[in-house]
Amino acid sequence: MPAAVAYYRVSTTKQGQSGLGLEAQRHAVTVFARSRGLDVIREVIEIETGTAKRDRPQLRAALETAREAGAVLVIAKLDRLARNVAFISSLMEARTPFVACDMPDATELTVHIMAALAEHEARLIGTRTRDALAAAKARGVKLGSPVPMSEACREAGRASTARKAQAAYGALNGYIRLMRQTGMPLREIASRLNAEGHRSRTGRAWNHAQVARVLRYFAP
Repeated sequence: MPAAVAYYRVSTTKQGQSGLGLEAQRHAVTVFARSRGLDVIREVIEIETGTAKRDRPQLRAALETAREAGAVLVIAKLDRLARNVAFISSLMEARTPFVACDMPDATELTVHIMAALAEHEARLIGTRTRDALAAAKARGVKLGSPVPMSEACREAGRASTARKAQAAYGALNGYIRLMRQTGMPLREIASRLNAEGHRSRTGRAWNHAQVARVLRYFAP
């Protein structure tokens, strides 16, 4: 039976924890896989916060798993994801076979067209935004907030960063903590993670400072 890797995407941490939208995607993939005789060997869930849509570490993990297993990547809804240029670029660059439950007959040409339209729409939105800001400034409107950021806002920002890190590194936390408990230095842990193909949530190689941050985020 051909193997498949399922990729699900939810747009906020809260939505990811509650399962809202996730069950519908899982149901669509399950029905599709059954109809095509596919064996789903792994499910990967991407939790987006809305502020880091270009960073898709779980998509990279899903593509890598599919490539190593000779499996096809199955996506519940391509029409929604295709609006994100970074997503399309990742799919095209990986050269990994993929299929979408809502558009099973989509070809590379279809995906290229979607990406081109998404880029065009993004440029139009950026142009309209810049023009609107320039017009407002010309009318004498003061742009930006004159109120300095409060400590409460800074604390909220730090808490948000910690939540994102916990969502991204939940699967690696136990592994990192175990290595640390054996007395392994932070730099050696970073080297081990890099050698095994792990990357930070920004797609970069690990270093000792990044390892220390993960240990701090998950501190009891």
